[in-house]
Amino acid sequence: MKKQVLGQSDLAITSIGLGAWAIGGSWEWGWGVQEDQDSIKTIHCALERGVNWIDTAPVYGLGHSEEVIGRALKQTSYQPYIFTKCGFRWNDKGHAIHNLTAESVREEVVDSLKRLDIECIDLYQIHWPNPEEQIEEAWEEMNKMVKEGKVRYLGVSNFSVEQMERVSTIAPITSLQPKYNAIAREVENDSLPYCSNNHIGVIAYSPMGSGLLTGKMTRERIQGLADDDWRKKSADFKEPKITKHLRVVETMSNIAKEKNCQTAEVAIAWALQNPAVTAAIVGMRTEKQVEGVICGGDIELTSEDMKKIEQVL
Repeated sequence: MKKQVLGQSDLAITSIGLGAWAIGGSWEWGWGVQEDQDSIKTIHCALERGVNWIDTAPVYGLGHSEEVIGRALKQTSYQPYIFTKCGFRWNDKGHAIHNLTAESVREEVVDSLKRLDIECIDLYQIHWPNPEEQIEEAWEEMNKMVKEGKVRYLGVSNFSVEQMERVSTIAPITSLQPKYNAIAREVENDSLPYCSNNHIGVIAYSPMGSGLLTGKMTRERIQGLADDDWRKKSADFKEPKITKHLRVVETMSNIAKEKNCQTAEVAIAWALQNPAVTAAIVGMRTEKQVEGVICGGDIELTSEDMKKIEQVL
């Protein structure tokens, strides 16, 4: 699989990384029930197929995603880069809350290292810039932990250009993690050009639109999603948006047939076509899903392919 250096780090990462949100299982913003053994097999399968980094967060499954990754890594000789986050925690009732105080961030690092059972986190990211007035405090504490050897590089997720400029005066930003796919393109106007101009890597999340752009999401399947699947709350999975999104999927599916690949792989390739994007975070829950996305980083979309998708958009 293709590799590219992330920002100004020495991390040469594959064009696709394993996104571990769904393997956290059921919680307030989860994807429904997930069997741990399936998750472990999925992680091993992705690593065997060449993926060399995993992106997770403590809040995914309220710590469970990190624990499963830790268990999976103990059962394999592969040593992928581990990316995780801070700032999105949970209270004693299991509800997600935001906290970016220095004390909270330090607690999160210690807890993540313990759950993952590793000595150092390769990329540590602020999950959301909330509370916004605390982002500098968090960044300063994160920079201290780089000097202490608990973290190698620092990144941000869901940050605006103005917010990136604020924290970059304290310590360099290795990467931005924005939502980016064919139906969510807001970052094209400012964030992506800013990252290109400032040598900041970009690892795009949701390149398949949380399943919408896989070619397997229908109105019937949406209606049948589990009640604890967060997508039931999303406007993207409801009218009037769903009809527009499915038109895009139809075009991508036609391109996939021409290339003898999966629709999901075309969606991933679309996100990777932007020169500012270093790599894409791809959610995988089963070995079968790995096989359905793994070539997305190697597919080349022609100018005609891109024109067809642009026209329907």
